[in-house]
Amino acid sequence: MSINKVILVGNLGKDPELRYTSSGTAVVTFSLATSERFKDRNGEQQEKTEWHNIVAWRNLAEICGKYLHKGKQVYLEGKIQTRSYDDRDGNKRYITEIVADQMQMLGSKNDQGDYGRAGNDFDQRQEPQRQEPQVSEPPFNPDDDIPF
Repeated sequence: MSINKVILVGNLGKDPELRYTSSGTAVVTFSLATSERFKDRNGEQQEKTEWHNIVAWRNLAEICGKYLHKGKQVYLEGKIQTRSYDDRDGNKRYITEIVADQMQMLGSKNDQGDYGRAGNDFDQRQEPQRQEPQVSEPPFNPDDDIPF
């Protein structure tokens, strides 16, 4: 038995980018920063920030695109996934992403922005993602110029 489960609490590094596949499936991408503080050998406080590439699909993608913004703190659950793609020059590239299946907005009510009452009680869960055949849907390539 194996488990692929990721839990993150962090802040968005940029506004989410919501797109739709050719078949109309919503997909959103954004970066999430998680930080840890520790004391170094000299006893001085240090901070290390890790950046994560986040992807969400379908209804969760649309909710993230509508309600999240740069700097917003969120709780995410999902799985880690590494995939490859060919860049514009034909080089094989690899990317590691967190495929989110659950998101909860965090922060104070004053930080809730345009979603008002949704606040901390807003909890969006997504049905487990079915693997879509790669033949019908090409993988998302962050280097592609998408005309929308």
